[in-house]
Amino acid sequence: MIHLTKAVLLKWLERLLHTHDTPRRTAFAFPLGVLVGFSPLLGLHTILCLILAFALDLNRVAVLVGTYMNLPWFIGPYYTVATILGARLLGTGLPPGLRGQLGVVLERWHPGEVIQLIDLLRPLIWAYTLGSTILAALAAIMAYQVALAFIVAHRRRVAQSGQAT
Repeated sequence: MIHLTKAVLLKWLERLLHTHDTPRRTAFAFPLGVLVGFSPLLGLHTILCLILAFALDLNRVAVLVGTYMNLPWFIGPYYTVATILGARLLGTGLPPGLRGQLGVVLERWHPGEVIQLIDLLRPLIWAYTLGSTILAALAAIMAYQVALAFIVAHRRRVAQSGQAT
């Protein structure tokens, strides 16, 4: 009975995680997570990636690992650089006095300041969207190449070690 339960559990886990996908499908799952993780859809990353992983029947672990490549200490600098890139591409300048106004809002921060912060940053929404979409796409392209190379090399090593024994 224990073997039956263990076998059913392992089969269920393998089906859930898709650990035996082809290298290209697994390599596709990881950058899909990177694409969404670095996209402008801040706050929806995890749920969106899980929906995509299930809808596309991809390796859930690979998608989530890709999503979480955007670590908390990267978020501020990444979205700042992305917004600057988008602003340059769109020819949008920073609103006059933005730096000083942001400093004041963040210095006396409390939840009621969210509306004021949104109003301050509203002129940059298209710059933020464009810049973070471009950088997310570039990161996903690089992530695919790296993931595919690692997966193929790993599977080659596993196959060689299996033949040697």
